[in-house]
Formats: sequence, C-alpha cells, structure tokens
Amino acid sequence: MPTATSTPTAASILADLKSKGKESTRKIYARHGMDPAHVYGVSVADLKVIAKTIKKQQDVALDLYGKGIVDSMYLAGMVANGAQMSREQLNAWAEGAAGMQMISEYTVPWVAVESPHGRELALQWIESPKEHVACAGWCTLSGLVATQPDNALDLNEIESLLQEVEKGIHTAPNRVRYNMNNFIIHVGTYVQPLLKQAKATARRVGEVSVDVGETACKVPLATDYIAKVESMGRTGQKKKTIRC
Repeated sequence: MPTATSTPTAASILADLKSKGKESTRKIYARHGMDPAHVYGVSVADLKVIAKTIKKQQDVALDLYGKGIVDSMYLAGMVANGAQMSREQLNAWAEGAAGMQMISEYTVPWVAVESPHGRELALQWIESPKEHVACAGWCTLSGLVATQPDNALDLNEIESLLQEVEKGIHTAPNRVRYNMNNFIIHVGTYVQPLLKQAKATARRVGEVSVDVGETACKVPLATDYIAKVESMGRTGQKKKTIRC
C-alpha cells in the first residue's frame, strides 16, 4: 500500500491490489460470473482500507476504472464522486462493465445515482440490447427510488416502468430479469405512494427464474419481500446511499 507520505497513483495501487489478491476470492468471483483473467481476488474489506487512502482523488479513481480489472474498477466506484462525472464518463463506465456483474450492478449505479444525468442515462440504458448496460440502468433506477424523496420522483414515470417490467420481465435477458425484479421490490419498499401498485405488479409477475450460476444466491419473491418490509413498518424509509 502506498505510504502516508507518498502520492498514490493508479499504477502503485494496482500493484498493491495484485499483491493482496487471493485465489480463494478469485474463485468466489468466478462463481458469480466474473472472468478470472480480469480479477485479482482482493477482499472488499481490503478494498475499503485502500479507498480511505485515496479519498476524493477523482483522477485516480477514473484511472483505476480504466484498468479493466474488477478489483480496481470496484475500488474506483468506492472513491469516485458521481456528481463530478460527465455524461460521457458515465456512459463509458456502463459500457466498460461487460462480463462484470459486480461492476455493472453495483459500481456503475453507485456513481450514476449521484449524478444529475443519472435518471436520464438509466432510462436510456434499460433499453440497451447489451445485458450489462441494461442491468446498470435498472440498478440505477432502483438506487434513485431508494434515495430520493418521493416528491423529487416522477411517480407517473415509475408507475409506467412497473408496467414495462410486468410486460417484459419473463422474456428479458438473465441478469436483466433479476434486476427488474429488484426494481419492483425497491419501488414497493421505498416509494410509499406506489406501494399498492408495486404489490399488484409483484403479484402478477410472480416467481422470476434466473440462472445465478454456481452460487447459493436466490431470486427474492417480490411479494414476500415487500410484505416483510411492510410488516416491519419500514415502507418508505429512504437510504442515504446505495454504496456498500
């Protein structure tokens, strides 16, 4: 890791990441669909430690993303300020996440949600024939409804998106199905005025089949998930951030 007195660069951080990679972690990432050739296998805990050393260093974050390594791209999302990114940069991040669901479904939405371009780009991305780009779009929309106050949301637009999900979810590409289902859950969980509509959509959609690879992951049943949140009295409670 760069010392406290040195100026970290993308190259020095990449070398640090490579030294911290573990084969066991690479195998876990591979089971989740990541190409082992583009993974060092650094734990998220280690990435968080490194992220603290390069806080607010936007140029370093952008450079790290451009390295094409899952670990450095994920780290970039921890550090980058989406509000400072241009529309072109956000598009490049979405396009550059092919074959890396950890990036397209987490890192890209993290920064897109912070951007004034986020909603507009997400609506474009969900129409993409590229699975990873469409996933980034649905995850960004989920992040927006989870973090923005209801009075800042276009409720008619979100209701139309629920209808779009209902119409196309069962014929959509594999990971798009997963994230469309999550969008229903997010609307039902975080948008109080559309709780009734989200519950109705969840009932009509029913169980969603997704190939989750060699993992123990399960596709949540939207009806059950929303009902659980409602029973706990937590419907409509917004998140401060979608970063994790």
